[in-house]
Amino acid sequence: MSTPLHIVCPHCEAINRVPADRLDAAPTCGRCHEALFQGAPLAVNEAAFQKHLTRNDIPVLVDFWATWCGPCRMMAPEFAKAASQLEPRVRLLKVDTDAEQNLGARHGIRSIPTLALFRGGREIARQAGAMQAAGIMQWVRSQSL
Repeated sequence: MSTPLHIVCPHCEAINRVPADRLDAAPTCGRCHEALFQGAPLAVNEAAFQKHLTRNDIPVLVDFWATWCGPCRMMAPEFAKAASQLEPRVRLLKVDTDAEQNLGARHGIRSIPTLALFRGGREIARQAGAMQAAGIMQWVRSQSL
């Protein structure tokens, strides 16, 4: 059996231990029994953002965006396509910088959309500007995941 990874449930935020070699086997949450991976980005508030960032053992890709931003709205379906391909190896989150202004300020978000890739709670890469799904996936995979 492989080393267990900690995975935060997107539904109840319970922390689950999942063997690394079982990530592709559609694992479910031990508390709420929902799927740990949805193949879609998860919109989060500040508390959920912190939990996913600090407690997931897989990388976390965050789309900092706003509802009024045209390029953000154009990129949203592309980000969703990328989620369907990158999960379960990467957790994808969406942070509305208008609703969660503290997060935008704390992470120095100067333009949107901005993608930030985190591992172990620390930012390891950042990319500003709208991207297509293929570009998002290529950029994430190029960060030596």
